[in-house]
Amino acid sequence: MLETTQALREWLSQALDTDQALSLTAIKNDASFRRYYRVQQGTNSRVVMDAPPAREDSKPYIQIAQRLLAAGLHVPEILAADLSQGFLLLSDLGDTLYLSALQQADKPQLDRLYGDALSALAVMQTCVPAADLPPYSHALLCAEMALFKDWLLVKHLNLQLDTADQQQLENCVAQLAATALAQSPVFVHRDYHARNLLVAAHNPGILDFQDAVYGPATYDLVSLLRDAYIVWPQAWVEDWALGYQQLALQSGIAVAADESVFLRDFDWMGLQRHLKVAGIFARLYHRDGKAGYLADIPLVLRYLSETAKRYPAMHWLQALVEERVLPAYLTTLTPAQKHA
Repeated sequence: MLETTQALREWLSQALDTDQALSLTAIKNDASFRRYYRVQQGTNSRVVMDAPPAREDSKPYIQIAQRLLAAGLHVPEILAADLSQGFLLLSDLGDTLYLSALQQADKPQLDRLYGDALSALAVMQTCVPAADLPPYSHALLCAEMALFKDWLLVKHLNLQLDTADQQQLENCVAQLAATALAQSPVFVHRDYHARNLLVAAHNPGILDFQDAVYGPATYDLVSLLRDAYIVWPQAWVEDWALGYQQLALQSGIAVAADESVFLRDFDWMGLQRHLKVAGIFARLYHRDGKAGYLADIPLVLRYLSETAKRYPAMHWLQALVEERVLPAYLTTLTPAQKHA
């Protein structure tokens, strides 16, 4: 770590053409192996990304950033790069996360913040070339849902499914994947939520887009509105979702025109994503030693239960989560995690 930080400082001095001491302040890092620092040079503030090449490929970040900037979206500009060391110097969009702003907002402010984010989403889906991006394929959708069983049920909770339950889970996964693939494909940010959006002069500032794919139109919508880190009344979520539906149709995005069909697509996309997220949060703990996400899993499980409850085809999944997974999981949390 010390060697990397020294190499980073030396590279920054060259990139910024200065021999003055640079102030580096660590920024709270994400779930990947990337690390971020705010670099202060006089009154100018920038952000530097340290993405170890053995762990992270920064080329997709650069390519997607260029596409988003060309579409007029508010993402960091790449000011300098050294891919051999995994260093990127970026413009600084600020440090006010959507999450903190949402937690303090009243309903009119929430409507404005989500309205900005939904408008930006429509621009991404209509103006950013995406057909050459990796497809959100059947194999990828199913591999993501398998994380729920492999990392949360088996690894974390030691819950084993018998043959009948395993078949039921596979049936649910197959239906969710088929519904997702039936949607018109668009640019998918893949992590479009309140911890990756910033409140800025041009709302929202958009971060962590490097894993973008070509896939279902409701994926980013459900990431935003059924965020793993914050929860809203169902009526508000549906109202915002249907507002997006109208915006999408007006923009030429081929989402379902029927409200009930659209909300089913939205809900089932949410089931797919939350199976994935619950598994990823468990994997971050067991594989990567990151325990901070364990306290977020109960909300994800409640999303799964409440959404599955509305659809008879998903009642088995509802029962699994309500009767076995959530009770077992809650017993693993410390008091601090339960109140995080």
